[in-house]
Amino acid sequence: MTLTDSISACFSKYATFEGRASRSEYWWWVLFTTLLSFFAGLVDAVAAGDRGFAFGLLTSLATFVPYMAVAARRLHDVGRSGWWQLLPLTVLGIVPYLYWTCKRGNEGDNRYGCAP
Repeated sequence: MTLTDSISACFSKYATFEGRASRSEYWWWVLFTTLLSFFAGLVDAVAAGDRGFAFGLLTSLATFVPYMAVAARRLHDVGRSGWWQLLPLTVLGIVPYLYWTCKRGNEGDNRYGCAP
């Protein structure tokens, strides 16, 4: 999957928390949202200085739900519930979360659907 395929897939499955997502779909989406947030911050800084946050806030709001959805689908691909994406909130949970998102997905079907 390419960057544009991932962006298209994540926006077309905006709030779809069922199914599975490949590693490439997830990591291309992470790259896209990271770059988008960086450029939104630059636009805000140039446009309004220290008081600017409107464009960054709008982009964060627009990409939050698809990010949570693709993360849940990515965890489904490795046989985990989407609720495991809350694990990094415990700080130590960042390590297993990163492992699961980097891990190759389960071969064939699992309880969350067929392989992407």
